[in-house]
Amino acid sequence: MRKAFLLTAFFVLAPFTLALSLSLFSVSYQESISFEAQGPKVAYAALPPSSGMLKPQIIQEDARIAVVRDFFQKYDSPLIPYASVVVNTADKYGLDYRLIPAIAMQESNLCKKLPGALKDSYNCWGFGVYGKKVIKFDNYSQAIDTVTKTLALKYKANGLMTPEQIMSKYTPSSNGSWANSVTQFMDQLSYNL
Repeated sequence: MRKAFLLTAFFVLAPFTLALSLSLFSVSYQESISFEAQGPKVAYAALPPSSGMLKPQIIQEDARIAVVRDFFQKYDSPLIPYASVVVNTADKYGLDYRLIPAIAMQESNLCKKLPGALKDSYNCWGFGVYGKKVIKFDNYSQAIDTVTKTLALKYKANGLMTPEQIMSKYTPSSNGSWANSVTQFMDQLSYNL
């Protein structure tokens, strides 16, 4: 009889116990949610959809710009910030990018040693200097563009492409040392690539 009583009690009380347990669990769960919502605030970021996978962004720089910048830095030139201007302007006019830095090195030690008449002229290339005639520019960018454009349109277009050929018109009184120096500086710019 005792077994029958226990079985009856189990079947009668079991649903009641189960219902009570579930409702206590529900209250406890809701309280914990409520408690956490009142706790410290945490920021969450949504993950991008799988179709919009994150792709690494690689910033590439033309190696020639780095070479010119390094050349300018090596000699502590005020042209350091204009390395990209030199390369982009050379590309714009179809000229060897090494020519402009090499001539600037030959003529003014990369703009560090300008003769009196060229002070504050931004003319690091000895461009258009004939006796007392001196061409001055408003800034380095203007000078780079003008010198590069002139070398492309008035020298290269007429077959004057090497330092030796350019020298015959650019500085005709030179005994060849100008072309040798410009060539040497162009070679320095080549070794870095």
